[in-house]
Amino acid sequence: MALAAALGARLFVDPRLSPSGKVACATCHDPARAHGPPNGLAVQLAGGDLRHPGLRAVPSIRYLQAVPAFTEHFFESEEEADESVDNGASGGLTWDGRVDRGKEQARIPLLSDFEMANTSPAMVVSEALAAGYGPDIDAAGGGGAAADPDRAFATILDALAIYEQDWRTFYPYTSKYDAWLAGKATLSGAEERGLKLFEAEDKGNCASCHFSTPGLDGTPPQFTDYGMIALGLPMNPEIPANADPAWHDLGLCGPLRTDLSDVSAYCGLFRTPTLRNVATRRVFFHNGVLHDLREAVAFYATRDTDPGRWYPTLPDGTVVKFNDLPPRYMGNVNMDPPFGGRPGGQPALSDAEIDDVVAFLGTLTDGWSEPPPQR
Repeated sequence: MALAAALGARLFVDPRLSPSGKVACATCHDPARAHGPPNGLAVQLAGGDLRHPGLRAVPSIRYLQAVPAFTEHFFESEEEADESVDNGASGGLTWDGRVDRGKEQARIPLLSDFEMANTSPAMVVSEALAAGYGPDIDAAGGGGAAADPDRAFATILDALAIYEQDWRTFYPYTSKYDAWLAGKATLSGAEERGLKLFEAEDKGNCASCHFSTPGLDGTPPQFTDYGMIALGLPMNPEIPANADPAWHDLGLCGPLRTDLSDVSAYCGLFRTPTLRNVATRRVFFHNGVLHDLREAVAFYATRDTDPGRWYPTLPDGTVVKFNDLPPRYMGNVNMDPPFGGRPGGQPALSDAEIDDVVAFLGTLTDGWSEPPPQR
C-alpha cells in the first residue's frame, strides 16, 4: 500500500501522463485550492490541444472517503438511525454518481477527450513507462506488471485511488469548525450566528442536505447527505456546450451518465457536494454559474423571491426561471426551504444573515490554526 500510495502521489502531479505533456490530475485538482479548480473558469480547458472545454465545473476531490456507492434508494437517518427513511438516489463519486470507486473515478480524466485526452489505457501505460515509472509499477503491482499493459494500467489506477485515501492530504479535518467541535476554538459572533442560520429549518435550512453535526458514532460531519438534487440553476453561457439550444446537462439522466437516461424524475439532479473548503472556491455549482460564495448563498435565499436577479427576462417582463432545464423536467426542481415564496416576497435570509452564513462557511476551510495571543 505504501509503495502504491507513493506512486500515486507522483502520478497525480505528473503532466507526462497526458499527450500534451501539460495536464496532470493536479492541473484541475489544485492542492492549493483544496484539490478543486485552480481558477474561476466555469469549466477547464484541456484535451490534446489544451483548447477543449469541459462540460461541468471541476469538483474538489477532498472528503470523498465516506461517499457511499450510488443507489436509487438510500436508507439512512442522520437523527435517530431510523433506516426506514428512503432518501432516494444518492452516492457515487462524480456529479452524476456514475462511478463508485476511486480507481473508476481516476480512469475518467485519463481517457476523457476534454481532460487528459489519452485515447486508450495502453497509451497511458506507454506514457508512464516513457516517464520512467516502470520500476515503480512493478514494485506496486507485482513483478512483471509494467510489461503487461492491462496490469500496468490497473496498477496506475489503484495507485491514484490509494493516494487519494491519504487522510493527511484528502480528509484531514483541520478546519476551525472541527476545532470548535473539539472545544479548542471559539466562533466569532458572525460565525456563531451563521451556524444557527445554517441549521435553522425556517432560515437557511442548509443542514438538511449539508449535515453539520457529528455522526452517531462520533465521526466528523461531512457537510453533505450525498443525495441528488435539482437546484434550478440559471444556464451558464460560459459553458461552450450551452451555445447549442438542444444540448442540456441533465446530470443523473445524461449525457455523461447513460444508464438512467429514461428516468425522467432524475433529469436535472446532481450530487450534493461537501461544503468543506467551500470558501476556497472561485466557482460554484455543477455548471459553475456563480463565482462568489456570497452570491451562491444569496441564490438559495432569493431564487424564488427575486428571480429576475438570476434568470433572463423577456421583453414582456416574464422571467424565464430554471432556464437550464427543458420545461418537462422543471417539476424536478427542489422547492424545500430556503426555496419557495413569491416574487417580491420576503427572502428566507436578509443581507446581514447571508453575510453571517458566509462567515460560518469560512470556518470549514482546512489548515486553521489558533492565532497567536495579542501582546
